[in-house]
Amino acid sequence: MQRDTSSGRPSTPSGPTARIRRRRGSNEVPLDVDKTNGSHLLVNDRNKYKSFLTRAYSTIWMIGGFAFIIYMGHLYIWAMVVVIQIFMAKELFNLLRRAHEDKRLPGFRLLNWHFFFTAMLFVYGRILSQRLVNTVTTDKVLYTLVSRIVKYHMVTCYFLYIAGFMWFILTLKKKMYKYQFGQYAWTHMILIVVFTQSSFTVANIFEGIFWFLLPASLIVINDIAAYVFGFFFGKTPLIKLSPKKTWEGFIGASFATMISAFLLANILGRFQWLTCPRKDLLTGWLHCDPGPLFKPENFAVPEWFPEWLHWREISVLPVQWHALCLGLFASIIAPFGGFFASGFKRAFKIKDFGDSIPGHGGMTDRMDCQMVMAVFAYIYHQSFVVQQSLSIEMIMDQILMNLSIEDQRALYSKLGQIIVGES
Repeated sequence: MQRDTSSGRPSTPSGPTARIRRRRGSNEVPLDVDKTNGSHLLVNDRNKYKSFLTRAYSTIWMIGGFAFIIYMGHLYIWAMVVVIQIFMAKELFNLLRRAHEDKRLPGFRLLNWHFFFTAMLFVYGRILSQRLVNTVTTDKVLYTLVSRIVKYHMVTCYFLYIAGFMWFILTLKKKMYKYQFGQYAWTHMILIVVFTQSSFTVANIFEGIFWFLLPASLIVINDIAAYVFGFFFGKTPLIKLSPKKTWEGFIGASFATMISAFLLANILGRFQWLTCPRKDLLTGWLHCDPGPLFKPENFAVPEWFPEWLHWREISVLPVQWHALCLGLFASIIAPFGGFFASGFKRAFKIKDFGDSIPGHGGMTDRMDCQMVMAVFAYIYHQSFVVQQSLSIEMIMDQILMNLSIEDQRALYSKLGQIIVGES
């Protein structure tokens, strides 16, 4: 009788179960495993209603909190962006973190946050310095202090970075060089990703909440619409990187986003609180001339329009035509930010970047498309909306930023002489 040579070790099953065991270290769902249940598509997902309710509850809470922060104003929205940045950085820092190596490098994780807050000081200092000066112009002592801070802002950030660089060099350990340099490079990559988009986001906020709220809302609408259309009608897979995305969801969301962009711009554009730019760091209500973009124009309806609606004219804000361009980008281009994130997660064999938002994953999972949209919204606003010619406000900003109190008085006196001489 032959001896069973396989009795001394566990048998190795063939089929899908074996593949699951080999990928135990990953929380990403393998493609082959889901095929045993039918498909990745939501219409065939057995647990889709439970997932739908969890996602819906989280979405309602997020939208409610977001609306409250919008009501509070520019500074609170900026604070929200900072909190989101911190969560994103934490999730991305942990992506390549190894607990065993970190135990041998005490304080190394603190170095990542040193670079993070140094970058935050540099980016926001550059964006908000002029508004900080405008806030304290009435107080001579504060104005002098703030002017000095603004003047030496760049050199301060530089030496903070150099301090971190020296800290990194002094903490290098033998047999840990590869891990430490990998973490150093990864940290800088995170700073580029996080602060590039957030700097444009904050710039949009202070140009007028409208230019932050509309693009961000369009991404949310597109995401929800794509999920709903895919949930009920999705049959045709869209892209392999994200197997649950469908053509039905993509097309349905595109139409929903374009219609929402046109209508939402008309609603938001009628509130000065949302359309006025913020030139300082105060929290009071804003009042300004909304400009021609936010002044309604009336158009006669076509003759074939139903008479029972009693509409002879339609009021349209010129900014609504710009909103269509933003809606088109949010529908067609911005989703590729999500596809990129999906490919990135597959490369690292993870399902989500984190679990801070039930049903949605981590904060980075929610911000993938927003990052692409924020940059486009700023570039579009500066290229096609803002007038490039000099204005009194722009000249005054430069005077307050670059001239001392004595120089400003001398300029005022000189301008007075010129005006009196011409009259």
